Amino acid sequence: MDARVVSPNSVSATKGATLGDYFSIVGHSEVDEIHSLAGKLTAKTVKMVNSTAVGGGVAEILNCLVPLMEEVGLKCEWSVMTGGNDFFEVTKAFHNALHGAPYDPPQRAFDIFLANTEQNLQHLQFDSDFVVIHDPQPAGMIKARRPGSQKWIWRCHIDVSHPNDHVWNFLMHFVPRYDAVLISSPSFSRPLPAPQYIFYPCIDPLSQKNQELGAEFIRDTLQRFAIDPKRPIITQISRFDRLKDPVGVIQAYKLVRKYLDCQLVLAGGGAADDPEGGQVLQEAREAAGNDPDVHILELPPWSALEINALQRASTIIVQKSLREGFGLTVTEALWKKKPVVASAVGGIPLQIVHKFTGLLTHSIEGTAYQIRFLLANPAIAAKLASNGHEHVRENFLMTRNLKRYLLLLLTLGQ
Repeated sequence: MDARVVSPNSVSATKGATLGDYFSIVGHSEVDEIHSLAGKLTAKTVKMVNSTAVGGGVAEILNCLVPLMEEVGLKCEWSVMTGGNDFFEVTKAFHNALHGAPYDPPQRAFDIFLANTEQNLQHLQFDSDFVVIHDPQPAGMIKARRPGSQKWIWRCHIDVSHPNDHVWNFLMHFVPRYDAVLISSPSFSRPLPAPQYIFYPCIDPLSQKNQELGAEFIRDTLQRFAIDPKRPIITQISRFDRLKDPVGVIQAYKLVRKYLDCQLVLAGGGAADDPEGGQVLQEAREAAGNDPDVHILELPPWSALEINALQRASTIIVQKSLREGFGLTVTEALWKKKPVVASAVGGIPLQIVHKFTGLLTHSIEGTAYQIRFLLANPAIAAKLASNGHEHVRENFLMTRNLKRYLLLLLTLGQ
């Protein structure tokens, strides 16, 4: 379900599953431990801030995490910073640069970032016990920190292991002022004065995107998009973002088609803070040409059930990212017991243990080879998929993420 924006900045997360609904998935002991930890934080206040209410993994996580925090007794508020096209064009360039892309930012870019930060500071309130700022866009909000016992946390969901120096040095005006920094992989760590904690992103197994679906709905979804259920389906679900390399996926598919029959599905949408999506979508369509077996689907934010159905109908899921923070679409595919071929970048190797929970690749040709291997060896593909499902259950579900946050707040609050 999608979050609802109820004011220019505040977001009301849609109430979904309760902790009791997870008993059958994670066991009673896990849920009991969460309640025990939360009991030591009763009435504490938490504020989450990010840059978009819909689109992307951060919004999906917060839409589930915030209600669960409230259920266990914390007072949790979620706010979204606002900004014009100029601001999000700058932060998109910053995002790519922090992943290592070449970028020589003009002074105007920094001026836009700072001006937008000041505008948001005039509307947002920061009087919570704990403030969690997600990613670079709202990093400057630390300027609102008030004296006293308040704790500020920067949750960086992207890979900053080899950032562009210009952008990283600019962010270093803000990041060292936080009490803790949360990263998705040990390889993302940077020399910082604040302690750094590993926080794996997660999925909600009971959300519309991950819940079990009936065969009829899956069949109807394939029919709606003119996808043949009787032939192998290779799928990548992601935003239309150059770092997700949809054109490279199409090139890999074309190499596979020289040897084996299959179809390709590229499905996804955009995010409110990503202005490049339309350009990348057009690039993918041009690369696909007139091939009737390449299905490029631009889906609106409320398409969780359709995405779920496409993943469950797929023979193989691909995530050929050039850079990646974590890759929750990989997590989703593993949870659905689908064999996955993915790039060995960012946090993906934390999920894909090569030849055990999936297959890692480093190139277009390697991606094509691994797809061919799995299509030709369905028994091996099924074993990898089963192992991947258990790996997600143990490490990457929402209940585990909630428990990590509770432990962090208890640690910082001492």
